[in-house]
Amino acid sequence: MNIVILAAGQGKRMHSHLPKVLHPIAGKALAAHVLDTARHLGQSRICLVVGHGGEVVRSALAAADVACAVQEPQLGTGHAVMQALPLLDGEGMTLVLYGDVPLIQATTLQRLVQAAGDGLAVLTVDLENPKGYGRIIRDSAGRVQRIVEEKDATPAERLVRETNTGIMALPTARLKDWLSRLSNDNAQGEYYLTDVVALAVADGVPVHTAQPEGEWEVAGVNSKVQLAELERVYQLRLAHGLLEQGVRLADPARLDVRGQLRCGRDVAIDVGCVFEGEVVLEEAVDIGPYCVLKNVTVKAGARIAAFSHLEGAVVGPDAIVGPYARLRPGTELGAEAHVGNFVELKNSILGPGSKANHLAYVGDATVGQRVNIGAGTITCNYDGANKHRTVIEDDAFIGSDSQLVAPVTVGRGATLGAGTTLTKDAPADSLTVSRARQVSLAGWKRPEKVKK
Repeated sequence: MNIVILAAGQGKRMHSHLPKVLHPIAGKALAAHVLDTARHLGQSRICLVVGHGGEVVRSALAAADVACAVQEPQLGTGHAVMQALPLLDGEGMTLVLYGDVPLIQATTLQRLVQAAGDGLAVLTVDLENPKGYGRIIRDSAGRVQRIVEEKDATPAERLVRETNTGIMALPTARLKDWLSRLSNDNAQGEYYLTDVVALAVADGVPVHTAQPEGEWEVAGVNSKVQLAELERVYQLRLAHGLLEQGVRLADPARLDVRGQLRCGRDVAIDVGCVFEGEVVLEEAVDIGPYCVLKNVTVKAGARIAAFSHLEGAVVGPDAIVGPYARLRPGTELGAEAHVGNFVELKNSILGPGSKANHLAYVGDATVGQRVNIGAGTITCNYDGANKHRTVIEDDAFIGSDSQLVAPVTVGRGATLGAGTTLTKDAPADSLTVSRARQVSLAGWKRPEKVKK
C-alpha cells in the first residue's frame, strides 16, 4: 500500500517562521505523529509531499522509509498528490493523509482501507457546525455522488452535516487516471483531490465511507489556538489511559507527556508534572507537584518531591529526591538514598543509604554507601579545561561547607571537618580538617561611622 502525506502548506495563521507541520504536539512535530501512525499500518511505501519550507521539513522528518516529493507552487490537494505519483507503487491502494491532522488513529485508517474494498473510501464525519468543510453529497438511495467544497456549494448543500475529512483510500491505478482528468474550474482555482469522487461515480467505481472514533481524530491544525486545543485532547486521552491502568493522577487535566511514560501499580502523580523522552515509574512511585522528568527511571517506592528536575538519571528503590532537587545526566541513586532541597548531582553515583540533603553540588563523583554530605559541599570537578572525579568511600562523613578538589579520594569511614578544602586524599577512619585556626581578640572594637 502507498501512503501519501500532504505537508506542503504554509500555515499563515500560525504566524510563525516554522513550517506548520513541524509545530509540536506532545513534544513531537505534527507530521511526525502522522508518520508514526502510517508506520503502524505495516509495510507501506510512504511519500511525504513538501512545499513551504520544504528543505526544513524534509530535514526534520528524514527517514529511510520516507520518500519526499516537492509541490511548488501549491495548487491544491489534487495537485499535491500528482507530485507523489512517480514515487508510488502502481499497484494496490493509496492512502492519502495530512501532515496537520496529527491524531488520526491506525485503527480508523485500517477500517477505511477495508471499507474501500474494490472501490474507494472517504473518511467522513458528521458535524453540528460544518462551516468551512466540504460536504458529502449523496443521492436519494444514500450513495455518495460527489464532494463539494463550501465555497462552491449551493445553500441547500451547505445544510448537509456530513463532511469530508480529506482522508481517502483509493485504487492506485485508477487514481493516476482520475488525477489526469481534474480541473481547476472552481472558486479557488485549485485542483481538488475531492473531485476524484465524482469521477469515480461516473466511471462506475463504488464509493464507500468510514467514520473516525471522534471528531478529535480528524481535527486539523491551522492556528496556535487549534494547536493548543489538540494538545489538551492528546494529553487528556493519555491521562485517561493512565487512570485505566491504575495510576492515580491528582488532576488528569494537568499532566504533560512528551514521549513515553510507563507506570507500575500504585503510582501517584501530582499536578503540573512534565514527562519527556522515555520515563519509567515502577510500583508505588510518588511524584510530587510540578516535577520534570526526562529519560528517567524511578525504581519502586521512590518519592520525588515538588519542583524537582531529573534528566538522564536512575533513582533507586525507596530513594527520596527533593523538593527543588536537580539530577542531571549520568546520575544514579542507590536504594534509600536522599537528595534534598537545592542539591544538584551530575554524572555521579550516590550509594545506598547515602544522603546529600541541603545545598550541595556533587559532580563527577562516586559516593559509596551510608555517606553523609553536609550542606554547602561542592565537588570541584572542573579545572577550567578537564573534568576530574571525586571518590567518597563507604561510611564517610563530609562536614558542611567543604570543597573537594578533584581528583581526590575520601577513605572509608573518614570524616571531613566543616569548612575543609580538600586537595589531597583523606585517609580512612580519620578526621581531616583544613581551615584557618580560630582566633578571638579581646578588647577589639568595631569601627564607628564618621559623622559629617
